Amino acid sequence: MTLRIGVDVGGTNTDAVLMDSADRVLARAKTPTTADVASGIRAALASVVLRAAGKQVAAAMLGTTQCTNAVLERRGLRRVAILRLGAPATAAVPPLADWPVDLERAVRGPVRMVAGGHEYTGQELARLDEDGVRRAATEAAEAQMAVAIVGVFSAVNPGHEVRAAEICAEVSGDTPVSISSEIGSVGLLERENATVLNAALTDVARLATASFEEAVRAECGARACYFTQNDGTLMAVNYARRYPSLMLASGPANSMRGAAYLSGVGTGLVIDVGGTTTDVGILVNGFPREAPFVVEIGGVRTNFRMPDVVSLPIAGGTIVREARGTVTVGPESLGYRLTSESLAFGGGQPTFTDVVLALGKADLDVPVPRPRIPSGLAERAYRAAMEMLDRGVDRMRPSAAPLPAIGVGGGSVLLPEYLDGNLEVRRPADYAVANAIGAAIAEVSGSVDRIVALGSRSVDEVREEVRAEAIERSAAAGADPGSVRVVSWEEIPVAYLPGNAVRFRAKAAGALARSA
Repeated sequence: MTLRIGVDVGGTNTDAVLMDSADRVLARAKTPTTADVASGIRAALASVVLRAAGKQVAAAMLGTTQCTNAVLERRGLRRVAILRLGAPATAAVPPLADWPVDLERAVRGPVRMVAGGHEYTGQELARLDEDGVRRAATEAAEAQMAVAIVGVFSAVNPGHEVRAAEICAEVSGDTPVSISSEIGSVGLLERENATVLNAALTDVARLATASFEEAVRAECGARACYFTQNDGTLMAVNYARRYPSLMLASGPANSMRGAAYLSGVGTGLVIDVGGTTTDVGILVNGFPREAPFVVEIGGVRTNFRMPDVVSLPIAGGTIVREARGTVTVGPESLGYRLTSESLAFGGGQPTFTDVVLALGKADLDVPVPRPRIPSGLAERAYRAAMEMLDRGVDRMRPSAAPLPAIGVGGGSVLLPEYLDGNLEVRRPADYAVANAIGAAIAEVSGSVDRIVALGSRSVDEVREEVRAEAIERSAAAGADPGSVRVVSWEEIPVAYLPGNAVRFRAKAAGALARSA
């Protein structure tokens, strides 16, 4: 690949970088995120393409918050017909039982429970009711709804889910179908929630991918488009349309990958300060550490594969208020209105940026470099913000021992020299566009998450089988086979299953192949 472009859409800014085959940054741009998102992307692309000097841009990679925002704002979601394979054993707790009322109202379609599913041993719980599946698929197709198929213990044996998806395709090949064994992990309700969210996001993903492809064609003519996943790796457009849930939290993952690349730090703390939030995460071998527990998205408990990140409502655009002697910092933010409504840009709304500038703790090229804020108010707001940051950092760091701390994002200039007592914050070159760089240098991954009853088989044999499958999936997704290696590995004994059962989780990643 000769030239490639990385783009990251945040709540405040849309960043873009142009990089060559040696991973050198040739051009960078930071433009305000627009209400329609697409015009902001086009503006950022147009700015960096000027440095392409007539050379062909081989690929463009995008990280976007559109799927996350759709869930949080309950906007653009598709209604979902839910098909649970496990009646009558699983009828005690119905689907969506713990969802916020407004989100359930936006997503819920007909719920059908039919016989099927498996025991925890992988044996059939009941024979699959194919007629019931067919009736449910017909109902969903007539209502033009997406379908979420969830089978009991499908993480052990996905056979019934696969067959149910085949029936849905026979009834209507145009119906988007999400099956839980490809999306979530062990845990029926959380996996079901994850699958329903994935199905609900299919329209959002279709519009996001189409608008990005259109912008790329118009501004730089790149031959291929990719989207970043929430583990810091790439996926093709068609894959993103089928699994939009993988784009949730891709922004923090991009920043962490960019921070690892720019700093050369493989294991350390990353503090990504934007205009709307600050994300604090941990790097392990150059990749974001995955969250080990249930992840809540928009008030819904899921078991998505997500980066282990704490998001704090403190950033460049965070609004500062004083009422009845009490100073509050956030959680509201000006977002992309920072450059028009904050004091530093001639507006009337005090923000965290204004507080830092007023105290002389940073120098920025802004119209009002020393905004007028009463010193007492500025100092109290700054202390409150630092306490919030220190708590977030302390929550993420594995111990009290010092470790590398990398500040990235345009707002990282507002950070102090030290956080949480003994962590020195370092900002590498191009820190302000680390998220776009993370998208541009992202690799292609393949993951396996499987429970295996070893029985008479040796653990080494199963390890090699899982490792080979992860590598094969990475290559099939577009990675250069010669560059693929296993970057993450877990073995978790499952005590309540017979046959010496072990849960294997593996992720392989490699550079994007030239022919991808």
